Amino acid sequence: MGKLSQLAYALLCAAHLPGCATITKGTTQAVAIDTPGAAGATCTLASPGIGSKSIVTPASLVLDKSQQNITVTCRKKCYQDAVGIIPSYTETMTAGNVLVGGVVGLGVDAATGAMNKYVDNNQFTMIPIQGCKTET
Repeated sequence: MGKLSQLAYALLCAAHLPGCATITKGTTQAVAIDTPGAAGATCTLASPGIGSKSIVTPASLVLDKSQQNITVTCRKKCYQDAVGIIPSYTETMTAGNVLVGGVVGLGVDAATGAMNKYVDNNQFTMIPIQGCKTET
């Protein structure tokens, strides 16, 4: 087998491997949520990729990766609601995947969400409502 044939064979084999990010980064990710100064807030996270989840801050949870941003709404008595977004970014290794894994690898990473990444640590500021008193 000539060198050109070996290279073609190696590229063909690489194209049939699962996506690179799927293997190296996985399809889930741990994300931390906090409401500094207002621990115990109930936050609802929602997106088409993860559905709807509720946590009490501070919290860390494992989410399925997705290309959709996650909307977050945090509530606590005597505080204004905090609303924000956990953005989804494309992993930098995705460009390399096109070169090594080709369209097949890119397709696998896109379908599994592995080519995406959320911000790891997220803080949502809650503003106290003046004059509000919590019941004890």
